[in-house]
Amino acid sequence: MLVTSKTRTYTRLQSVVFTLLFLAIVGVLAYLSTRYSITADWTANNRNTLSEASSELLKQLDGPITITSYATEDESVRRAVSELVDRYRRYKTDLTLRFVNPDLEPETVRALGIRVNGELRVEYQKREENLQNLSEQGLTNILQRLARSGERWLVFIEGHGERKPQSVANHDLGQWSQQLTAKGFKVQTHNLAQNPQLPENTQVLILAGPQTNLLPGEVAMITQYVAGGGNLLWLTDPPEDKNHYGLVPLATQLGIDFEPGMVVDPTTQVLGISDPRFALVADYPGHAITRNFDALTLFPQSHGLIITPPDGWQAHVILQTEKRSWSELGDMSDSIQFDAANDIPGPLTLGVALTRPLSVDDTGAPQEQRIVVTGDGDFLSNAYLGNGANLLLGMNMINWLANDDQLINIPVKTATDRNLQLSSLAQGMIGFGFLFVLPLLLASSGFLIWWKRRKR
Repeated sequence: MLVTSKTRTYTRLQSVVFTLLFLAIVGVLAYLSTRYSITADWTANNRNTLSEASSELLKQLDGPITITSYATEDESVRRAVSELVDRYRRYKTDLTLRFVNPDLEPETVRALGIRVNGELRVEYQKREENLQNLSEQGLTNILQRLARSGERWLVFIEGHGERKPQSVANHDLGQWSQQLTAKGFKVQTHNLAQNPQLPENTQVLILAGPQTNLLPGEVAMITQYVAGGGNLLWLTDPPEDKNHYGLVPLATQLGIDFEPGMVVDPTTQVLGISDPRFALVADYPGHAITRNFDALTLFPQSHGLIITPPDGWQAHVILQTEKRSWSELGDMSDSIQFDAANDIPGPLTLGVALTRPLSVDDTGAPQEQRIVVTGDGDFLSNAYLGNGANLLLGMNMINWLANDDQLINIPVKTATDRNLQLSSLAQGMIGFGFLFVLPLLLASSGFLIWWKRRKR
């Protein structure tokens, strides 16, 4: 080809045009990359992709989601949190994540009940909940609970010296009530003497330790509510008499009886608690309320329960004291010792969950009535709510009673090709090949190429 000045100019012009077009394409691609993103999961079983259940739930959530991770400067913890949350960000752009060092905000950490490094605080539509175990199933189920629509009423009976849900006194339930409100529950008090009709949207009726006798008509309204299939939380306390403040008909209806005396647990002395009236629960029977429970709960001034479920009911013990505990029938003094002739030996039942099947609803789903009775109400009071996992236990009880324990089951994704088993001979051959054979082949090929070029 004859090279002239004209061809040189044409070639240079062609190079300039090509360079400009190439730069323009790169610029357009860079701009588009800021507007759109394309991700591909090439791992076995798509381990880094949300399940269909999680992605469908995110499509139904309107409005922003804020996730706060209370994590130290440990890079491994923050990376694990970011990797989990980033899977949700791909489907919901208005989901935000921020990190807070818990060492710098100890008061906030205590107020929110943060106990684990990296624990998440999830907020959606002014409702909040904590997540300790980082997993897709855990985060998806929290979002599901926070997104539940409709008013869920928790009705506290009042008028008999019960613990007040809005009060800040030590024996009342103000802090627990605030946590319930943050989860989307509507807390309301109701005086049966003033209005004998319970609200129709009552999801859980709560009896929080009355101190004076209920009138027979009030007790009849409560037993009628239970007979009609209503859910109930009954926080009992050791009574001063055997009348149980007029609630014996309710106890008989539920097959509940009460151990005399007060629970004494010497195990608490190991924790530095000198008051013998504290009871400790460390092991929990398998139940939805105590699922994955691995923390202590403390119960001051409690009494044991005896359960004989009526026909049609099923009873599950959810709280039980240690074997070293007993029910003290004598005077409570500094030198309390177990008296085998009079005292009742442990373990003693402190909490029981009752269920019975009901007729199906309009959608054809089976309905279940749920009731929880505890031998202590102090563990949820303002004075003791922060002890151990008392708050978590109280929240789990309400979630179960309100039928918020129906978790989305997301199967764990595992890789089918992550493990490679090699024999000792195979490992030796691979090592010998990389250390000796491969370098020898490269050196030989290089020498052969040099030799051929030298002969030209």
